[in-house]
Amino acid sequence: MSLTSTSTLNNGVKIPWVGLGVYKVDKGEVALDTVKSALDLGYRSIDTASFYENEKEVGQAIRNSGLSREDIFVTSKVWNTEQGYEETLKAFDDSLNKLGLDYLDLYLIHWPVPGKFKDTWRALEEVYEQGKVRAIGVSNFQIHHLEDLMKDAKIKPMVDQVEFHPQLYQKDLLDFCKENEIQLEAWGPLGRSRYLDDPVLNELADKYGKSPAQVMLRWHHQHEIVIIPKSTKPHRQKENADIFEFELSEEDMRKIDELNQDKRTGKHPDEFPY
Repeated sequence: MSLTSTSTLNNGVKIPWVGLGVYKVDKGEVALDTVKSALDLGYRSIDTASFYENEKEVGQAIRNSGLSREDIFVTSKVWNTEQGYEETLKAFDDSLNKLGLDYLDLYLIHWPVPGKFKDTWRALEEVYEQGKVRAIGVSNFQIHHLEDLMKDAKIKPMVDQVEFHPQLYQKDLLDFCKENEIQLEAWGPLGRSRYLDDPVLNELADKYGKSPAQVMLRWHHQHEIVIIPKSTKPHRQKENADIFEFELSEEDMRKIDELNQDKRTGKHPDEFPY
């Protein structure tokens, strides 16, 4: 397995298991260089959003790479203030224009804005049916949001991208997504580097001859979760990609599961200041 290894979504589209997230990557040269180094290292999935204000640079870096468009999986998201049916159709076109692309591989509802996300989903279904995007999904949706959405949806979400790491092991959500053929994707899979000094992770890192970050990312992979770790540094991007040559034992997987404290680095979706 490698950076080109993929998971198959419920509509048959393939998404790389590991991608690059670009949240809080400054626009301009930093974003261009960050995406360029990732693509040079073999990354083939880039995750951005209108809220990140770096879609233009992501698109430019993809064009500069010389790679075929179909070889790169591009994700973007509709922000909370852009939600609603007509608004989302416009936001989608705006993202495409900024990226300078003819289509997206995945488009997500960024947060479940109360009273709006169903109309937003109708717009996603429309751009999907028009062939402007290969897959559609959601982000930061809890089980109750997914159940509510699927009551009225024509098309089931293909992805749910949520905060997920060993201190926020959302097992019930993971199980629900697996049962419903929704691919779970983790943002912040390293917990924003806040607990890389955890003794259990360090003990396992020593055991496998890997870094604590690699142990955490491998844990996600063995739980069949797509990951988009963010780093602007090429050596860290390389390290984050190097998780396919070892395997955690079942016992060690359980040890990491038990680190859960339901501890978030971001807002809880039910408490977000919409």
